[in-house]
Amino acid sequence: MIDLRGKRVLVMGLGVHGGGLGVALWLLRQGAALTVTDLASPEALADPLAMLHAAAAQAGVAVACTLGEHRAEDFTTHDLVVANPAVRPDSPWLALARAAGVPVETEMTLFFRACPGPILGVTGTKGKTTTALLLGAMLRERFPDTVVAGNMRVSALAALDRIGATTPVVLELSSFQLERLGAAGLSPRYALITNLSPDHLNWHGSMEAYAAAKRQIYWHQSAAGVVALNGADDTSVAYFPPPAHGGRLIRVCAGPEWSRAACRYPPPPAPPAATVALRDEWVIWDDPSGAFGLPSPPGGEPLFSRDEVRLPGAHNLANAMMAAALARGFGVDAGSLRAALRGSGVVEHRLELVRELDGVRYVNDTTATNPAAALAALETVPPPVVLIAGGADKNLEFTALGAAIARRVKALVLLEGNATPRLLEAVSAAAPGPPLISGPYSDLAAALRTARALAAPGDTVLLSPGCASFGMFRNEFHRGEEFRRLVGAL
Repeated sequence: MIDLRGKRVLVMGLGVHGGGLGVALWLLRQGAALTVTDLASPEALADPLAMLHAAAAQAGVAVACTLGEHRAEDFTTHDLVVANPAVRPDSPWLALARAAGVPVETEMTLFFRACPGPILGVTGTKGKTTTALLLGAMLRERFPDTVVAGNMRVSALAALDRIGATTPVVLELSSFQLERLGAAGLSPRYALITNLSPDHLNWHGSMEAYAAAKRQIYWHQSAAGVVALNGADDTSVAYFPPPAHGGRLIRVCAGPEWSRAACRYPPPPAPPAATVALRDEWVIWDDPSGAFGLPSPPGGEPLFSRDEVRLPGAHNLANAMMAAALARGFGVDAGSLRAALRGSGVVEHRLELVRELDGVRYVNDTTATNPAAALAALETVPPPVVLIAGGADKNLEFTALGAAIARRVKALVLLEGNATPRLLEAVSAAAPGPPLISGPYSDLAAALRTARALAAPGDTVLLSPGCASFGMFRNEFHRGEEFRRLVGAL
């Protein structure tokens, strides 16, 4: 743990998501002398600034702020710089700090250094929030004090005071956070990767670099480490080799093929492994070597049946299997897994039924910020569908999503953004031909009015953009909250 009392600490990027604010509030509680620098204006940061200054006043200290710009002297004269995950690692401002001998940390690197309890990290391209929430629910059946935080607008540092040596901590980790953790040589002791498909290529530059960032979740584990990898996902198998550190592997056969035979990771004993797969509609845990201290009966141990997963869609069965694999590897019994699944329903902003009006269902899937996630939504929601899609570009490929829209969508309502023309091109090029298309709209309210007019009783109006939200909204959650508000006002 770093002693921060009296240290001059610069927070780079207060932001509006809560990550910069969370770390700033924690630094104040540690007795640090705090400066915040952000390129955004005071008006754009009004809400987090108000909360920060209120906390500083309560602590009897002041916070210095440099807003609308960065200053070189801030990065060279402080004892520590804490960078928001949205700041690129190759930022010239961070290079200034390092050249001056000022260490650079992030909220997550600080948390990993300070956390006394076991950390279970969750990442992947799709399903990581749902999987982290399911994993947290499973652990709470055995360990009621389990903490769930990370890349879900919940500051991990804010929970430190209630974490003891035996408190499990489930963290959803983005590729941005993992990139910084990897640079610091930090991985959680328990880790899982749900799947891998192209995303954030505008940031990472290539699929290899994106996968390398995700790999950091288990790359620095010790021999005591545990990692669950999806052996039925071809891209995961290609980019995520089994751990070389001597730790234990859980091979999960989580769609599109579900049987043990579909798992393409090497068999035990290299490395010691357990397997989670689907057999006769039951999810089975098999640990024949007893590598996890949980030797299975012949044929494996049934964990739960397929119909006990209340969340809709095959992708959520995969999420439940991934969560159960790591929870079982942590020692949670099958009864607790089933109890958690029975209590797990709708997840906010993920295929969330907002309202049914005049026989039309309105579904919020705003966290589908890449084509693969929107494709999963279209495979789950029964037609007819009026789809609201489009937005900001992340250098991703829309061919498969375009084909699915052409096959399954009754009408497509487009949102404005630099990715929208590419999405429209993919839809127009697909057979059997494009659905009815409207837009693009620069206003979500106008897009929703059009979607409502195009929908008939029995249809679903689905917000599943397949693109980022930048430009029209602060983030994808703001987009989903606006959709819910507008639907509620219909």
